[in-house]
Amino acid sequence: MEQKVLAVLNEEFPWIDFESSNALWDDKILDSVTLIGIIETLNSEFDIVITYVDIIEDNFNSIAGMARLVSRLLEEKK
Repeated sequence: MEQKVLAVLNEEFPWIDFESSNALWDDKILDSVTLIGIIETLNSEFDIVITYVDIIEDNFNSIAGMARLVSRLLEEKK
């Protein structure tokens, strides 16, 4: 799942090096506008709904965190 999420985000946000940090939010690599774009992209691409409850650092600090979030939401959707 990490590779799928990374591929989607690299296509939509090519100026961000998602692999360089495990603290994308904490290191201020992502700002609030970009985070909204990431959420919209993941929602659309994976047909999931990321709610405000899911918008926490652990879910958006790294590709691994985003992949876990997407996997969990896909599993809950079943």
